[in-house]
Amino acid sequence: MLDSSRVFNRLRQHLGQSKRRLLAPDLPLRCGITPIAESAALLGEQIEAAFGADQPIDLCGFSMGGVIARTWIQLRGGHRRTRRFTSVASPHQGTLTANPWPSRLLAGIADLKQGSALLQQLNGDLSSLEAIECCSFYSDLDLVVVPGRRAVLPVGAQRMLPVWTHPQVLRDRLSLEPLAEELMRP
Repeated sequence: MLDSSRVFNRLRQHLGQSKRRLLAPDLPLRCGITPIAESAALLGEQIEAAFGADQPIDLCGFSMGGVIARTWIQLRGGHRRTRRFTSVASPHQGTLTANPWPSRLLAGIADLKQGSALLQQLNGDLSSLEAIECCSFYSDLDLVVVPGRRAVLPVGAQRMLPVWTHPQVLRDRLSLEPLAEELMRP
C-alpha cells in the first residue's frame, strides 16, 4: 500500500543473475484509495507492455499487490497466461486491520476487509486458479495481515515464514531463501 517496486530489491539481489526477465511495476495505490480492481487493470496493462499479449508468465505479489495480482488473474483474464502465482503475505481472506477504515474514502483498503464484496467474488469462484500452480507464503505473526493465516490462498501450497513483521517478509534472509527457491523452480 505504501511501498514502491523497490520493496523487491532485496529479493532481486537474492535471486542473483536470473535469466528470466523481471517486472516489478509501480502501481499508484494512493495509500489505499485506489480500488483493487482498478489497480489490477493497470497491472494488466504493464504486463502486456513488458511481455506482449500472449507470453506465459509467473507472477509474484506481495501484500496488497498479491490481491491485485489475484484480481487480474481471476477477473481480468490473467489466468490464460499465468503459469505460476506466488503470493507473499497477501490478505486473500481479508485482514482485521482493514476493518476500521471507511470504505467511502479508502476503497483499496476496503477491498481487503474480511467479507468484502471483492474477496467474496474471488473466493466464490476458484475455477480460474485451478490450472495455475499457486503457492502462498505467510507469517503467523504478521501485524498487517491479521490473523496471519488469512494470507493463504484457498488453493495451492502454503509455506509459513519464520519472521515477526510484515516488512521482514521481503527483507529477512529467513524469508528470502525460501521465496527465491520457490521463484527459481523450473
